Amino acid sequence: MKSLMKPHPLVTAFITGLMIWLACGSAAQAQIGMSRIQAGAVPVTMIYPTEAIASPVSIGPFVLNVSRDAQPVAKVHRLIVLSHGSGGSDVSDHHLASTLARAGFVVAQPLHAGDNFRDASKAGPAAFQTRPREVTQVIDALSQHPIWSARLKLDQVGVHGMSAGGVTGLALAGAQWRTLNLVQHCNRVQDADEGFCYQGAASGTARRERQASMLRAQNVPEMFLPEEIKTSYGGLTPQSGNTEVRPDVRIAAVTLSVPVAAIFSTESLAHIKIPVGLVTAKNDQVLVPRFHSDYVLTNCRSCQQLVDLPAEHFDLLAPWPEAVAREVAASQVRGGMPTPGFDAKLRDAAFAKIVQFHLKHLSPVAQIKP
Repeated sequence: MKSLMKPHPLVTAFITGLMIWLACGSAAQAQIGMSRIQAGAVPVTMIYPTEAIASPVSIGPFVLNVSRDAQPVAKVHRLIVLSHGSGGSDVSDHHLASTLARAGFVVAQPLHAGDNFRDASKAGPAAFQTRPREVTQVIDALSQHPIWSARLKLDQVGVHGMSAGGVTGLALAGAQWRTLNLVQHCNRVQDADEGFCYQGAASGTARRERQASMLRAQNVPEMFLPEEIKTSYGGLTPQSGNTEVRPDVRIAAVTLSVPVAAIFSTESLAHIKIPVGLVTAKNDQVLVPRFHSDYVLTNCRSCQQLVDLPAEHFDLLAPWPEAVAREVAASQVRGGMPTPGFDAKLRDAAFAKIVQFHLKHLSPVAQIKP
C-alpha cells in the first residue's frame, strides 16, 4: 500500500520545478550576477540574482553566462556558502551556484587557502582544519559589507560542499574528525579506498612513503602518538547540559556531493542535529561510497540521500570541459574519468534537489525589503 501512495516521478519533478520557479519569479528570465569580494585574505566569488542582462564570459577553458559586477536584486536573500573540492575553484561549481541563484539564493564561493587550483600545498588535513573557519570568515565579512549586509539575512545560512568540501560541510554541521582516523582507516582499507588514501601520491615512490608513514602509527598505543594527529577538529565537543555542537550556529542546513567522510567519528556524525542532504555517485572510485557517502548515511540520523547518480566523482562538476576533465582524472590514483554516456539532465535534476532541500530548510525572506 505504501508504494501506491508515492507520487509519480513526473509529479515530483513538476513540483520541484514549480518551487524553484516561484522562488525566483521565472527561471527562464532570471539573470545571474557575478562579482568578487575579499573576506580577509580569502578571495570570494559571489553569484546572485540580478536584473542586469547576462552574457558569455570566458575564464580559461570555462564559459559562464553572467553579468559581471551587476547590482543584486533589491531584496533580502538567504546565503549559501559553496565549498569546492580539493584543488578546485569557483568556476567548476558554477552551474550549481547559478541554479541556486535562480532560486533566489545568494551564493558565496571562497577559494580555500592552500587547497585550490593555484596552490594545493595544504591539501588534506591542513586545509581540512582551516576550511570551516574560512566559511565563518566569509559570513562575518558579508555581514559588514557595504552592499551585501543589506541584501542578506544571516541568522540561517546554508552550506554546500563537494568532495573535500564535504569535510567543510560536515564539520560545520557538528561532526568531528582526526588525522588519526584517516591513518587508521587507510591502514585498514588502503587498497579498497586508494583513491582517497593515496590522493596526491600517484607515483610509486610517493605511495610507498605515504604507506610507510601511516604504518608507523599502526601498532603504537594512542597515548604515545603525536598530539597533532590525535586532535579532534570540526564540531564542538558537547558540554554538560549542552547538545549544541556546531562551531557556527548560523549554519542551519548543509548539502553534500560525494563528500570526504571516512575521517569523521561515528559518534559525532550521530550528534548532528541540523538537516543534511547528500548527492551520491554509485560509480565513484575516487571516494568509494561505502567508506564515505554511505558511512555518513549510516551514522547520521539527520542526514538523507537526495539522489544516487549512476556517475563517477567528477561528473558532479559543471561546467567541466573535456580537456579539463581528462587532465584532472589523469592526476587521480584511481577513477575520475567522465562516465561514458552520462546524461547531464540527471545532474541537473540532482542540483534541483539541492535547491529544493535548502528552500525547505531555510526560512524564506524574499518578502523582506532592505
